[in-house]
Amino acid sequence: MKIEDIPSMPEYSIGKAAAKLGLSVHTLRKYEINGLVLPHRNGGKQRRYSDDDIERLRCVHRAINEEKISIQGIKRMLAMVPCWALIKCPEEDRKVCPAYLGSNGPCWELKHQNTICASRECRSCDVYQQAGTCHSLKELLKTTLQ
Repeated sequence: MKIEDIPSMPEYSIGKAAAKLGLSVHTLRKYEINGLVLPHRNGGKQRRYSDDDIERLRCVHRAINEEKISIQGIKRMLAMVPCWALIKCPEEDRKVCPAYLGSNGPCWELKHQNTICASRECRSCDVYQQAGTCHSLKELLKTTLQ
């Protein structure tokens, strides 16, 4: 794979990402702890943010500060994304899937056991990728709920 084929390279440290967004490092960590962003980790386990992550964080911050949606409210909205439809979960997986059965947060925050998601890396999952920005989340919900 050529470098130009990678959609968004993880090039920013947490400090640079925070500066780019005009936010504190503490705020970025809080968003991560709450499952709103999954930053890349380098070999030393340091967080690295891509331009896609920056846009996701911008969306989250705008929702909190301009739209007055709480972190828990954002998590509830992300929990409504029908991940099982996006990744085409088999019916037997849905019977034991915590995201399908009900959740207060996005599917990538959950422990998936005995399902097709158990072996997937959440950061590269279509669900996480497609719910990355305010605009893409709205489009995702429109297309999957039709």
